[in-house]
Amino acid sequence: MTSAVLASSIAIAGLERRQHRRRWALLALLLLMLVVALLSIAIGPVTIPPAEVLRVVGDNLGLPVGEIAPQHAAVIESIRLPRTLLGLLVGAALAVAGAAMQGLFRNPLADPGLIGVSAGSALAAVCVIVLGEQGLAFLTSALGPFSLPLAAFIGGLITTLVVYRLASRDGQTSVTTLLLAGIAINALCGAGTGLLTYLADDQQLRNLTFWSMGSLGGASWSQVGSVALLIALPLIALPLLARTFNALLLGEAEAGHLGIAVQRMQRLIVALAALAVGAAVAVSGLIGFVGLVVPHLLRLAMGPDHRFLLPGAALLGGSLLLLADLLARTLVTPAELPIGILTALLGGPFFIALLMRQRGMAV
Repeated sequence: MTSAVLASSIAIAGLERRQHRRRWALLALLLLMLVVALLSIAIGPVTIPPAEVLRVVGDNLGLPVGEIAPQHAAVIESIRLPRTLLGLLVGAALAVAGAAMQGLFRNPLADPGLIGVSAGSALAAVCVIVLGEQGLAFLTSALGPFSLPLAAFIGGLITTLVVYRLASRDGQTSVTTLLLAGIAINALCGAGTGLLTYLADDQQLRNLTFWSMGSLGGASWSQVGSVALLIALPLIALPLLARTFNALLLGEAEAGHLGIAVQRMQRLIVALAALAVGAAVAVSGLIGFVGLVVPHLLRLAMGPDHRFLLPGAALLGGSLLLLADLLARTLVTPAELPIGILTALLGGPFFIALLMRQRGMAV
């Protein structure tokens, strides 16, 4: 009896230490995000000292900060601050949606881009861009700035449901079917996007070409306002479902025995992930691999507990996308690289390494 009690005490102490380390890791990720956000606002064609950035932000919050250079205040308030906030929202949305997809499918290869969610969102968004003044004029006039993110959400939701139905059978999800269905959905949506691109006029074509490679270059306060609520909802709701995600790791049958309404929770997770990806794609275009790389890195560092994984994905996803945006703005100054190119250069080799590791484990 004494040995059993001692073993139980040691196990509980070990669990508390791991949770303590995870809390410190979340705090470190929060500090990293704040530092990267400060650098994102300070660095650019016009370099602004970080202290000046803090004074401008403090002045907007109503704090007594002293004298501020008007030129610096204009650059920060009109250009860099909305771009930074938009980058944080988009990066967090993609990373949390990726973590949710991986938790739902119980596979680290599930990613909004790989299984067609981003392509479906992009197709719906392109429909609004190209047909917004013609066949969909009633939609754009009724919804205003929300028409693009809502259309992208619907497109992402439909493709997610199709892939999920194709890949699931008898409560089990086939990874091979998942990836093949994602390839098929990506091809179909790519064909639709190509057809609409062919029908676009010169100005729409220029916008679509740059948009398809992912960018935060057109960030504005109106864009931030149009997607902030749509992205904030899944960012808040998905971490609240951490217990459901942890239960699903055991399997759908076991989760049901634990009192989880599995089918209802699955539909809710799909809808929230599609909303996050759709809103992100609508304002930033196609930015791949953030939803794949960030959750997997955190899972290696912090374990599979979604109580820490999902908040950590939001923090690290925002930081990673801001770093990619900072490089995109500074590597080829005065030009600007699309963010999607940089994230693909990072995520492509990572995905290949992940596939090789999965293959080695299978052998």
